[in-house]
Amino acid sequence: MNGKTLSRLAVLLGLGVLVASCDIDRPPVETIQRGFRGDGQVQVNNPRVYAAAFAEQQIPDSAPPADPDGPRAKDVFENVQVLGDLSTTQMVRVMVSMAAWVTGGEGCSYCHVIENPALDVKYPKVVARRMLQMVRYINSHWTDHVAQTGVTCYTCHRGNPVPKNLWFANPASTPSATFTGWHEQQNSTLPSYVQPGKLLPSAALGALPVDPFSMYLQGSENIRVQALNALPMNGMGASIQQTEWTYSLMTIMSKSLGVNCNYCHNTQSLQSWKESSPTRATAWYGIRMVRSLNNNFEASIDRVLPPNRHGPMGDNPKIYCATCHNGVFKPLYGISMLKDFPELKGDPEQVQDYLTWKTPQPPPADYLKAQAEAQAQAAQAVPAVAPAAAQ
Repeated sequence: MNGKTLSRLAVLLGLGVLVASCDIDRPPVETIQRGFRGDGQVQVNNPRVYAAAFAEQQIPDSAPPADPDGPRAKDVFENVQVLGDLSTTQMVRVMVSMAAWVTGGEGCSYCHVIENPALDVKYPKVVARRMLQMVRYINSHWTDHVAQTGVTCYTCHRGNPVPKNLWFANPASTPSATFTGWHEQQNSTLPSYVQPGKLLPSAALGALPVDPFSMYLQGSENIRVQALNALPMNGMGASIQQTEWTYSLMTIMSKSLGVNCNYCHNTQSLQSWKESSPTRATAWYGIRMVRSLNNNFEASIDRVLPPNRHGPMGDNPKIYCATCHNGVFKPLYGISMLKDFPELKGDPEQVQDYLTWKTPQPPPADYLKAQAEAQAQAAQAVPAVAPAAAQ
């Protein structure tokens, strides 16, 4: 085998490794025209990917509708702070459904003390109350993003106590004052803390910053790529660093929805609104909705979460596009569960009430005393173990 043959084999091997390492959809794929013909706005869909995700996007069976008439829940049950406007049968239906949506099979005891469900002893109950306010807030205030499809607890939780896709502050994103500067862990293999040990799509597929979330989905920085004039100053454009953060966010959004850039943008002019798809406006509202939810709801539950629910920097979990979408362009492929649960729709006139934190009620003294006595009895029942003899 001569040198030329070896060189060709090496090139072919290199191309094979390159193709295998890229996120490329093998044929056949489907294309959908999303703009005027000839402007390149084509969405590429892989039917195998959608078929594989189909099972994950199915909704559970809904309980039969409850009678809206009868006594109000707040007048019958104790310590009902959010769903008190419902009838008792409506509230019980919602509670039973939530037990299937968010407890991982544990049922009512995941949130409640079964002997006295009114107690705010378990932190999941306090969190669930705040999340119910959030669901009603989304469905009544953010229809520009969720339309009439709306959301329920199941949209994000999918039967699990904690949604699969959340993010935390990343220690690697702390600005550095050293001589080498701050490189935002680009080209790094450090975990992203969206999920421990799993890289962000941006960090895994490109030399981009690992944390665009803090700036754009918790903070309110403008999302910019290009300036309209040379050497932009005073916020009239985007620096190279801002552009990299933006591309990192856009890559994550694309992966979160299972779409490419043309789903929202005309890549001939990313900043032009008149040449963009209507979905760009939906995404614009979605970004602002996520900011509001992270700052008004997710931040407020930080005070009741145990340490094991915090991130590596001690912060609370926060949401991003994949929390609801889970890799497809519409959560649950656009199937609405809200039509079967109008109790969660909310009232636009009550937005301020939804934003208000409901202070948990402290456990009564007799309950705390009984718990202490039970723990003391349990400790006395454990037999003492003699220390092992020294050898």
